[in-house]
Amino acid sequence: MNLISAENISKNYADKALFKNLNVGLNQGERVGLIGINGSGKSSLLKILAAVDQPDTGSLSVRKGTTVGFLGQNPVFDEEKTVYENVFAASSPLLMLVKEYEHHQTLDENLPGYHDKMHDLMERMTEANAWNYEQQIDEIITRLGIGSLADKKVKLLSGGQRKRIAMAKVLIEEPDVLILDEPTNHLDLETVEWLENIVKTKFQTVLLVTHDRYFLDNITNKIIEIDNGQVYRYDGNYAYFLEKKDERMDIKNAEIDKAKNLMRKELDWIRRQPKARGTKAKYRVDAFEDTKATATQKNTSAQLELQVKTTRQGGKIAELKKVFKAFGEHKIVTDFTYTFKKGDKIGIIGKNGAGKSTFLNLITGGLKQDKGDIDIGETTVFGYYKQEDLITDADKRLIEVVKDIAEYIEMADGQKISASTFLNMFMFPPADQYKYISKLSGGERKRLQLLKVLIKNPNFLILDEPTNDLDIGTLNVLEEFLEYFGGTLIIVSHDRYFMDKLVNHLFVFEENGHIRDFPGNYTEFREEKLDKKPSIKEREEVSKPVHKIEPIKLQEKVAKKMSYKEKLEYETIEKELETLEINKNNLLAKMNESGLNHIELQKLGAEMEKIVSKIDEKTFRWLELAELM
Repeated sequence: MNLISAENISKNYADKALFKNLNVGLNQGERVGLIGINGSGKSSLLKILAAVDQPDTGSLSVRKGTTVGFLGQNPVFDEEKTVYENVFAASSPLLMLVKEYEHHQTLDENLPGYHDKMHDLMERMTEANAWNYEQQIDEIITRLGIGSLADKKVKLLSGGQRKRIAMAKVLIEEPDVLILDEPTNHLDLETVEWLENIVKTKFQTVLLVTHDRYFLDNITNKIIEIDNGQVYRYDGNYAYFLEKKDERMDIKNAEIDKAKNLMRKELDWIRRQPKARGTKAKYRVDAFEDTKATATQKNTSAQLELQVKTTRQGGKIAELKKVFKAFGEHKIVTDFTYTFKKGDKIGIIGKNGAGKSTFLNLITGGLKQDKGDIDIGETTVFGYYKQEDLITDADKRLIEVVKDIAEYIEMADGQKISASTFLNMFMFPPADQYKYISKLSGGERKRLQLLKVLIKNPNFLILDEPTNDLDIGTLNVLEEFLEYFGGTLIIVSHDRYFMDKLVNHLFVFEENGHIRDFPGNYTEFREEKLDKKPSIKEREEVSKPVHKIEPIKLQEKVAKKMSYKEKLEYETIEKELETLEINKNNLLAKMNESGLNHIELQKLGAEMEKIVSKIDEKTFRWLELAELM
């Protein structure tokens, strides 16, 4: 069933045609990833499909009764209203009821009529089956870390906070179609994994743009690629897309080579014929023009080139000894000691607000530590790529920004090239080099920001969320460059694929400013963490504000007999698991029936995912309780 359909749509931006006469549709049950290079019009297309923006030509139709939720890169709010008012701005009866209940809880219970009103609200919540929904809302608000912001006006918040608030709003509304533009930006790794799970299990129809390849691969069942203003569709996830795109490019390149050979013959024929056009065979002249159009295409898409020189690195790079930093009572770094070595490729992970960016500023001298020593080697040249967009000269042209740093840039092979040639390597062709900074897309600005860092030939690279707003093609080239980078590298990123491919150990930011050095990449860290995941009872004991529990005491607690409540839960879960397994087998039998169309199969597949997730959850709890027996 088609939910959204766009026909012959076109869009221009800053006198440039992003796409022309595109036909794009979204069917129920499709989870679509939209892919294309920066500046190809991905965000513009999402806005049009979400009816947030209008196409220059063409039309958009949305199936009657279909609700569409949109998370953009720059969310729009009522700036004077609070976070709470914005999050609960939707008018669905269920959401309005939960909003009223949540608000009443904040009032003074000694107010006249408080208890009668609360009793009435609780009855209405029960009748509407709203308790599960209310729990889901609480989980979303808690996971996205916006509970403490409830009474703040939105105009006072940072870009990252605004993005999380917009995400909470769209997830709470539970629309029929979920459209997401770079949803993982500004989230820590644990929250990205949680978001991936909720999108996969709660939403049937999804359209998204993301640079996170694990997120893309795990959620999508279809890929739409925008390439040179054309749309290409692939019925599969991101891994399938990569395979099929290679095949498409091989076919296209073969067609171009064939057209070039044919064009040489036809060009010779054209030249040998009389000059008067009317005396030549018109069909053959027209065919020649078509052949010429194919032959003059580029064999491959333009690609970023990274070949900068690395400044020679001495024996001493950087040493941190007993470094301590705090803001008031909030400890950021506690007695951290580490000696950086050549070839170190370190990933930094931790929750938002843990102090990752502060730590980087301590190393680079942007902040002063409270205690301890930071000793930087004489030959160490930092290249620091920050989350913030540092290119604020909106009235300057691209070429001017680069020339302000250097007229000529030394490459890895010792060759010196002009600023214009260097820009061309960064996918800014001569025609674009005199653009004003204000006309660049978010991804193009990030690419320019990366250029400004690398132009100084650093030997100690620090990249704070480098993957935000970069397209996947650019990320692949950046990864290859960093893989062979001869200096020292520190990366802060929520992109799990990026981290897995590049880092050889992690700095894990834990509570009270403690930093753990973990020998491995992110996936290895997560696997170890899951292997050591404590039981619910252990987590409750650890979270209590009492003296530290010694291992022997913890074992004694686990060895105690089960309570009556736990025993009852244990028996109940066993029965629930039996029922779930029966449901799973019945569903498998249905899926194996012939005659099902793809929409029915997608529905059954979504139902299967929910059952399997429920079985995993119940089994894990059953095992926890079994340990207590």
